[in-house]
Amino acid sequence: MSLTRGSAVIVGAAESDIGAVAALMSPLDLMAQGIQRALEDAGLGLQDVDGLFCATTQARTSAMSLAEYLGLPDAYTDSTIVGGSSFEIHVAHAQAALQAGLCKVAVVTYGSTQRTVGRRAASAREYNPYETPFKPFLPASAYAMAASRHMYEFGTTREHLAEVAVAARDWALLNPAAWEKKPLSIADVLNARMISDPLTVRDCCLVTDGGGAIVLTTADRAKSLQKKPVYVLGCGQSITHASISSMPDLTHTGAIASGAQAYQAAGLKPSEIDVLALYDAFTINTILFLEDLGFCPKGEGGRFVEGGRIGPKGDLAVNTNGGGLSYCHPGMYGLFLLIEAVRQVRGECGARQVADVDTAIVHGNGGVLSAQATVILGGPATM
Repeated sequence: MSLTRGSAVIVGAAESDIGAVAALMSPLDLMAQGIQRALEDAGLGLQDVDGLFCATTQARTSAMSLAEYLGLPDAYTDSTIVGGSSFEIHVAHAQAALQAGLCKVAVVTYGSTQRTVGRRAASAREYNPYETPFKPFLPASAYAMAASRHMYEFGTTREHLAEVAVAARDWALLNPAAWEKKPLSIADVLNARMISDPLTVRDCCLVTDGGGAIVLTTADRAKSLQKKPVYVLGCGQSITHASISSMPDLTHTGAIASGAQAYQAAGLKPSEIDVLALYDAFTINTILFLEDLGFCPKGEGGRFVEGGRIGPKGDLAVNTNGGGLSYCHPGMYGLFLLIEAVRQVRGECGARQVADVDTAIVHGNGGVLSAQATVILGGPATM
């Protein structure tokens, strides 16, 4: 099915409680809380919802469980799960469902209590006969391999990686909801506890609880709602592998293909994007995605981020909420990228708001650089 540019509109966006939530909260509680808040943001009620799109590692049948929890037995459901990029793929699936008339109001939602219950309890890792015997510390070791290869091939340095973490922290200091509240320097990143060479703990994402939701509807329905509409202009996806040992090239990700698909659908190019929301589970991610989405040439990502270029005082706004490195990271982060991009396009971000935002690119990453999904959003001026 060919998706029509702007046929789906995001009309509501909200987080659930994030950080360290109440001990008895479940992932479904957080999903429901996020949905309630996002519907209030849209000026809609639960009775309007007839499409549920969700994923979590803590419920094997998340769509079924959520439909029961919300009392929506007839809702159209989709629980595609490919890790942290699941929610960008859900946006494309929701757009298709709305365009086909399978639902009229869709919510995309996520919830995780991984900090409260512990990462191992929240997401048990499957046995991999090709990797598990070597006892890698996953996922960090997989991303450390990519970082090491990038350093070897292109001269990227640990200082370049640290620039990404510092920029994210500088943005987080402007976000009242961010987990991290203390300034961070390049020296702090380099001297932090080593996790998997060359990545220190400050090169790695946070471990938090959290959830949230976005609400999508048709362009016609959006006209009657209270908030500035944020149009889905283009989507793309590429799954290149599952295991890091099967990644075709450690320095080239599926974002090359997913980004090209999204740009073509949106009719835009990188120079026309105002805000970037890139999945930064590790500092190397941001560098790889800046390259693969066309914001700088391959191999130049490290030098591109020097001097605070992607921070609040730089000339390219990247991960304006503080990202997975400093804002929150409840296991799968892709939904939070969408929430922040929506708020930037609406002009709702307060001290961290970027001026004159009409377009945003959202890029999700799942697995170990495995499942890449890109969504381009735009305000009314883009239509």
